[in-house]
Amino acid sequence: MRIPALLTVLFLTGCAPQITPQPEVAPSPAATDQLLEDVRILSADDMQGRLIGTPGGAKARAYILDRLRQIGVSPLPGLDLERPFTAQRDGKTINGANIVGFLPGTAGSDRALLIMAHYDHLGVRDGQVYNGADDNASGVAAVLQLATSLRQKASLHGVVVALIDGEEGGLVGSRSLVRDPEFKDILDKVVLAVNLDMVSRSDRNKLYVSGEYHFPFLRPRLEAIVREASVKLLLGHDRPEQGHDDWTDQSDHFAFQEIRRPWVYFGVEDHPDYHKPTDDFAMIPVDFFHRSTATIGLAVRAFDRDLEVIAAEASSPAPR
Repeated sequence: MRIPALLTVLFLTGCAPQITPQPEVAPSPAATDQLLEDVRILSADDMQGRLIGTPGGAKARAYILDRLRQIGVSPLPGLDLERPFTAQRDGKTINGANIVGFLPGTAGSDRALLIMAHYDHLGVRDGQVYNGADDNASGVAAVLQLATSLRQKASLHGVVVALIDGEEGGLVGSRSLVRDPEFKDILDKVVLAVNLDMVSRSDRNKLYVSGEYHFPFLRPRLEAIVREASVKLLLGHDRPEQGHDDWTDQSDHFAFQEIRRPWVYFGVEDHPDYHKPTDDFAMIPVDFFHRSTATIGLAVRAFDRDLEVIAAEASSPAPR
Protein backbone atom coordinates (compact mmCIF):
# COMPACT_ATOMS: atom_id res chain seq x y z
CA MET A 1 0.00 0.00 0.00
CA ARG A 2 1.05 3.58 -0.58
CA ILE A 3 -0.35 6.01 2.00
CA PRO A 4 -0.60 9.83 2.05
CA ALA A 5 2.36 12.02 2.98
CA LEU A 6 3.29 11.96 6.66
CA LEU A 7 6.43 13.98 7.38
CA THR A 8 9.01 16.20 5.73
CA VAL A 9 12.01 14.05 4.81
CA LEU A 10 15.75 14.64 4.99
CA PHE A 11 17.45 14.56 1.62
CA LEU A 12 20.92 13.05 1.24
CA THR A 13 23.35 13.08 -1.66
CA GLY A 14 26.59 11.54 -2.83
CA CYS A 15 28.29 9.99 -5.85
CA ALA A 16 29.44 6.55 -6.99
CA PRO A 17 31.30 4.91 -9.85
CA GLN A 18 29.36 2.97 -12.51
CA ILE A 19 29.07 -0.71 -11.70
CA THR A 20 27.31 -3.08 -14.08
CA PRO A 21 25.60 -6.02 -12.36
CA GLN A 22 25.62 -9.55 -13.76
CA PRO A 23 22.25 -11.17 -14.49
CA GLU A 24 20.68 -13.23 -11.73
CA VAL A 25 20.48 -16.95 -12.32
CA ALA A 26 17.07 -17.70 -13.82
CA PRO A 27 14.74 -19.39 -11.33
CA SER A 28 13.72 -22.97 -12.02
CA PRO A 29 10.14 -23.72 -13.17
CA ALA A 30 9.46 -25.15 -9.70
CA ALA A 31 10.58 -21.88 -8.09
CA THR A 32 8.35 -19.78 -10.33
CA ASP A 33 5.43 -22.12 -9.66
CA GLN A 34 6.03 -21.60 -5.93
CA LEU A 35 6.07 -17.82 -6.50
CA LEU A 36 2.54 -18.02 -7.88
CA GLU A 37 1.41 -20.54 -5.29
CA ASP A 38 2.51 -18.26 -2.46
CA VAL A 39 0.46 -15.39 -3.87
CA ARG A 40 -2.54 -17.62 -4.49
CA ILE A 41 -2.53 -18.94 -0.92
CA LEU A 42 -1.89 -15.59 0.77
CA SER A 43 -4.61 -13.84 -1.24
CA ALA A 44 -7.25 -16.54 -0.87
CA ASP A 45 -10.57 -15.73 0.81
CA ASP A 46 -9.73 -17.86 3.85
CA MET A 47 -6.94 -15.39 4.74
CA GLN A 48 -9.75 -12.85 5.32
CA GLY A 49 -7.74 -9.95 3.91
CA ARG A 50 -4.84 -10.39 6.38
CA LEU A 51 -5.73 -7.37 8.54
CA ILE A 52 -3.40 -6.82 11.48
CA GLY A 53 -4.73 -8.26 14.74
CA THR A 54 -7.25 -10.61 13.10
CA PRO A 55 -7.40 -14.40 12.64
CA GLY A 56 -6.71 -13.87 8.94
CA GLY A 57 -3.54 -11.97 9.72
CA ALA A 58 -2.46 -14.74 12.11
CA LYS A 59 -3.17 -17.41 9.49
CA ALA A 60 -1.07 -15.56 6.91
CA ARG A 61 1.73 -15.23 9.44
CA ALA A 62 1.66 -18.96 10.21
CA TYR A 63 1.92 -19.74 6.50
CA ILE A 64 4.89 -17.38 6.04
CA LEU A 65 6.67 -18.81 9.07
CA ASP A 66 6.25 -22.32 7.69
CA ARG A 67 7.61 -21.24 4.30
CA LEU A 68 10.66 -19.59 5.85
CA ARG A 69 11.42 -22.75 7.80
CA GLN A 70 11.07 -24.81 4.62
CA ILE A 71 13.50 -22.49 2.84
CA GLY A 72 15.96 -22.61 5.73
CA VAL A 73 15.84 -19.02 6.93
CA SER A 74 17.09 -18.88 10.52
CA PRO A 75 16.00 -16.53 13.32
CA LEU A 76 18.39 -13.79 14.31
CA PRO A 77 20.76 -14.99 17.06
CA GLY A 78 18.96 -15.18 20.39
CA LEU A 79 15.59 -14.19 18.93
CA ASP A 80 12.48 -15.85 17.52
CA LEU A 81 11.32 -15.45 13.93
CA GLU A 82 8.24 -13.62 15.27
CA ARG A 83 8.69 -10.10 16.68
CA PRO A 84 5.38 -9.15 18.38
CA PHE A 85 4.33 -5.54 18.84
CA THR A 86 1.20 -3.62 19.75
CA ALA A 87 -0.59 -0.85 17.88
CA GLN A 88 -3.74 1.23 18.22
CA ARG A 89 -6.79 0.90 15.97
CA ASP A 90 -10.10 2.64 16.60
CA GLY A 91 -9.01 3.41 20.15
CA LYS A 92 -8.17 -0.21 20.92
CA THR A 93 -4.85 -1.96 21.38
CA ILE A 94 -4.22 -4.64 18.78
CA ASN A 95 -1.48 -7.24 18.55
CA GLY A 96 0.71 -7.50 15.49
CA ALA A 97 3.89 -9.36 14.68
CA ASN A 98 6.72 -8.88 12.24
CA ILE A 99 8.60 -11.91 10.96
CA VAL A 100 12.37 -11.46 10.83
CA GLY A 101 14.98 -14.03 9.80
CA PHE A 102 18.55 -14.14 8.58
CA LEU A 103 20.62 -15.73 5.84
CA PRO A 104 24.39 -15.66 6.47
CA GLY A 105 26.87 -14.43 3.88
CA THR A 106 30.15 -15.97 2.78
CA ALA A 107 32.53 -12.98 2.78
CA GLY A 108 33.15 -12.70 6.51
CA SER A 109 31.78 -9.16 6.63
CA ASP A 110 29.44 -8.02 9.40
CA ARG A 111 27.55 -5.72 7.01
CA ALA A 112 24.06 -6.78 5.97
CA LEU A 113 21.38 -6.16 3.38
CA LEU A 114 17.69 -6.16 4.33
CA ILE A 115 14.85 -7.27 2.05
CA MET A 116 11.28 -6.75 3.18
CA ALA A 117 7.60 -6.70 2.24
CA HIS A 118 4.45 -6.18 4.28
CA TYR A 119 2.04 -9.11 4.53
CA ASP A 120 -1.01 -7.36 6.00
CA HIS A 121 -3.90 -5.90 3.99
CA LEU A 122 -7.34 -4.39 4.59
CA GLY A 123 -9.34 -7.33 5.90
CA VAL A 124 -13.09 -7.70 5.38
CA ARG A 125 -15.28 -4.66 4.79
CA ASP A 126 -19.06 -4.74 4.32
CA GLY A 127 -18.89 -8.49 3.84
CA GLN A 128 -16.29 -8.29 1.07
CA VAL A 129 -12.81 -9.76 1.42
CA TYR A 130 -10.01 -7.45 0.31
CA ASN A 131 -7.58 -10.13 -0.78
CA GLY A 132 -4.65 -7.85 -1.66
CA ALA A 133 -3.02 -10.13 -4.22
CA ASP A 134 -0.82 -7.37 -5.61
CA ASP A 135 -0.90 -5.37 -2.36
CA ASN A 136 1.04 -7.08 -1.01
CA ALA A 137 0.92 -10.85 -1.33
CA SER A 138 3.05 -10.26 -4.42
CA GLY A 139 5.83 -8.60 -2.44
CA VAL A 140 5.82 -11.37 0.17
CA ALA A 141 5.98 -14.07 -2.51
CA ALA A 142 8.86 -12.27 -4.21
CA VAL A 143 10.77 -12.01 -0.91
CA LEU A 144 10.24 -15.74 -0.33
CA GLN A 145 11.59 -16.49 -3.80
CA LEU A 146 14.59 -14.21 -3.20
CA ALA A 147 15.23 -15.99 0.09
CA THR A 148 15.11 -19.33 -1.74
CA SER A 149 17.64 -18.10 -4.29
CA LEU A 150 19.93 -16.74 -1.57
CA ARG A 151 19.70 -20.04 0.29
CA GLN A 152 20.66 -21.97 -2.84
CA LYS A 153 23.47 -19.58 -3.78
CA ALA A 154 24.62 -17.68 -0.72
CA SER A 155 25.21 -13.94 -0.83
CA LEU A 156 28.51 -12.33 0.11
CA HIS A 157 26.88 -10.43 2.97
CA GLY A 158 24.27 -11.45 5.49
CA VAL A 159 20.67 -10.82 4.42
CA VAL A 160 17.92 -9.91 6.87
CA VAL A 161 14.54 -11.18 5.63
CA ALA A 162 11.65 -9.17 7.08
CA LEU A 163 7.93 -9.68 6.48
CA ILE A 164 6.12 -6.78 8.06
CA ASP A 165 2.72 -6.50 9.72
CA GLY A 166 0.66 -3.34 10.12
CA GLU A 167 1.84 -1.39 7.07
CA GLU A 168 -1.70 -0.45 6.10
CA GLY A 169 -2.81 2.63 7.98
CA GLY A 170 0.42 3.85 9.55
CA LEU A 171 3.56 1.75 8.94
CA VAL A 172 3.33 0.57 12.54
CA GLY A 173 5.17 -2.70 11.98
CA SER A 174 8.24 -1.26 10.26
CA ARG A 175 8.46 1.56 12.78
CA SER A 176 8.24 -0.98 15.58
CA LEU A 177 11.03 -2.98 13.97
CA VAL A 178 13.53 -0.14 13.68
CA ARG A 179 12.79 0.88 17.29
CA ASP A 180 13.02 -2.67 18.67
CA PRO A 181 15.99 -2.68 21.11
CA GLU A 182 16.59 -6.37 20.47
CA PHE A 183 16.90 -5.64 16.74
CA LYS A 184 19.39 -2.80 17.22
CA ASP A 185 22.56 -4.85 16.89
CA ILE A 186 21.62 -6.19 13.47
CA LEU A 187 20.02 -2.89 12.41
CA ASP A 188 23.36 -1.16 13.00
CA LYS A 189 24.87 -3.55 10.43
CA VAL A 190 22.17 -3.02 7.77
CA VAL A 191 23.62 -0.88 4.98
CA LEU A 192 20.61 -0.86 2.64
CA ALA A 193 16.92 -1.76 2.98
CA VAL A 194 15.11 -3.07 -0.12
CA ASN A 195 11.32 -2.83 0.11
CA LEU A 196 8.88 -4.66 -2.18
CA ASP A 197 5.27 -3.42 -2.23
CA MET A 198 2.99 -4.16 -5.20
CA VAL A 199 5.32 -5.79 -7.73
CA SER A 200 3.05 -8.05 -9.82
CA ARG A 201 0.74 -5.88 -11.95
CA SER A 202 1.45 -3.47 -14.76
CA ASP A 203 -0.42 -3.35 -18.05
CA ARG A 204 2.42 -1.21 -19.41
CA ASN A 205 5.26 -3.55 -18.37
CA LYS A 206 6.60 -0.87 -15.98
CA LEU A 207 8.23 -1.42 -12.60
CA TYR A 208 9.55 1.55 -10.63
CA VAL A 209 12.52 1.78 -8.30
CA SER A 210 12.52 4.71 -5.88
CA GLY A 211 15.17 6.09 -3.56
CA GLU A 212 17.77 7.62 -5.84
CA TYR A 213 16.58 11.17 -5.16
CA HIS A 214 17.41 10.80 -1.48
CA PHE A 215 20.54 8.70 -2.02
CA PRO A 216 22.10 9.84 -5.32
CA PHE A 217 25.15 7.64 -4.84
CA LEU A 218 22.84 4.72 -5.72
CA ARG A 219 21.97 6.13 -9.14
CA PRO A 220 24.79 4.54 -11.20
CA ARG A 221 23.96 1.15 -9.75
CA LEU A 222 20.25 1.55 -10.43
CA GLU A 223 20.94 2.70 -13.99
CA ALA A 224 23.06 -0.41 -14.51
CA ILE A 225 20.18 -2.58 -13.31
CA VAL A 226 17.79 -0.73 -15.65
CA ARG A 227 19.93 -1.82 -18.61
CA GLU A 228 19.81 -5.47 -17.52
CA ALA A 229 16.17 -5.61 -16.39
CA SER A 230 13.67 -7.90 -18.10
CA VAL A 231 10.89 -5.38 -17.44
CA LYS A 232 10.80 -1.68 -18.19
CA LEU A 233 12.41 -0.46 -14.96
CA LEU A 234 12.11 3.27 -14.29
CA LEU A 235 13.66 5.48 -11.61
CA GLY A 236 11.30 7.88 -9.89
CA HIS A 237 8.35 8.53 -7.60
CA ASP A 238 10.63 9.88 -4.88
CA ARG A 239 10.72 13.67 -5.37
CA PRO A 240 8.83 16.05 -3.04
CA GLU A 241 7.42 18.17 -5.88
CA GLN A 242 5.45 15.11 -7.04
CA GLY A 243 3.03 15.41 -4.11
CA HIS A 244 1.05 12.19 -3.67
CA ASP A 245 3.08 10.62 -6.48
CA ASP A 246 6.13 10.90 -4.24
CA TRP A 247 6.22 7.45 -2.65
CA THR A 248 8.91 8.29 -0.11
CA ASP A 249 6.60 8.00 2.90
CA GLN A 250 4.01 5.65 1.45
CA SER A 251 5.37 2.25 2.41
CA ASP A 252 7.65 0.59 4.95
CA HIS A 253 10.92 1.95 3.57
CA PHE A 254 9.94 5.28 5.19
CA ALA A 255 10.80 3.84 8.61
CA PHE A 256 14.38 3.61 7.32
CA GLN A 257 14.21 7.10 5.84
CA GLU A 258 13.24 8.35 9.29
CA ILE A 259 16.45 6.92 10.76
CA ARG A 260 18.52 8.11 7.77
CA ARG A 261 19.29 4.63 6.50
CA PRO A 262 19.55 4.13 2.70
CA TRP A 263 16.67 2.31 1.03
CA VAL A 264 15.28 1.45 -2.36
CA TYR A 265 11.67 0.61 -3.11
CA PHE A 266 10.32 -1.51 -5.97
CA GLY A 267 6.67 -1.17 -6.94
CA VAL A 268 4.17 -0.54 -9.70
CA GLU A 269 1.85 2.41 -10.14
CA ASP A 270 -1.74 2.14 -8.91
CA HIS A 271 -4.05 0.01 -11.05
CA PRO A 272 -7.89 -0.12 -11.18
CA ASP A 273 -8.08 -2.79 -8.46
CA TYR A 274 -5.81 -1.00 -5.98
CA HIS A 275 -7.41 -1.15 -2.50
CA LYS A 276 -10.51 -2.81 -3.90
CA PRO A 277 -11.92 -6.30 -3.28
CA THR A 278 -11.06 -7.10 -6.90
CA ASP A 279 -7.29 -7.16 -6.21
CA ASP A 280 -7.35 -10.93 -6.72
CA PHE A 281 -4.86 -13.58 -7.77
CA ALA A 282 -6.63 -14.09 -11.10
CA MET A 283 -5.85 -10.50 -12.10
CA ILE A 284 -2.05 -10.93 -11.92
CA PRO A 285 -0.28 -11.03 -15.31
CA VAL A 286 1.95 -14.04 -14.70
CA ASP A 287 4.69 -13.21 -17.20
CA PHE A 288 5.16 -9.68 -15.87
CA PHE A 289 5.27 -10.92 -12.28
CA HIS A 290 7.97 -13.47 -13.13
CA ARG A 291 10.05 -10.81 -14.89
CA SER A 292 9.50 -8.25 -12.14
CA THR A 293 10.70 -10.70 -9.49
CA ALA A 294 13.72 -11.66 -11.61
CA THR A 295 14.60 -7.96 -11.98
CA ILE A 296 14.47 -7.45 -8.23
CA GLY A 297 16.64 -10.53 -7.77
CA LEU A 298 19.16 -9.00 -10.18
CA ALA A 299 19.19 -5.83 -8.08
CA VAL A 300 19.62 -7.66 -4.77
CA ARG A 301 22.66 -9.53 -6.11
CA ALA A 302 24.14 -6.28 -7.42
CA PHE A 303 23.63 -4.49 -4.09
CA ASP A 304 25.21 -7.42 -2.27
CA ARG A 305 28.31 -7.39 -4.48
CA ASP A 306 28.83 -3.66 -3.91
CA LEU A 307 27.65 -3.37 -0.31
CA GLU A 308 31.03 -2.37 1.13
CA VAL A 309 31.29 0.59 -1.26
CA ILE A 310 27.67 1.56 -0.62
CA ALA A 311 28.40 1.54 3.11
CA ALA A 312 31.36 3.88 2.64
CA GLU A 313 29.34 6.27 0.48
CA ALA A 314 26.39 6.24 2.86
CA SER A 315 28.55 7.10 5.84
CA SER A 316 29.36 10.62 4.62
CA PRO A 317 26.59 11.92 2.34
CA ALA A 318 26.13 15.63 1.77
CA PRO A 319 22.56 16.98 2.30
CA ARG A 320 20.76 18.53 -0.65
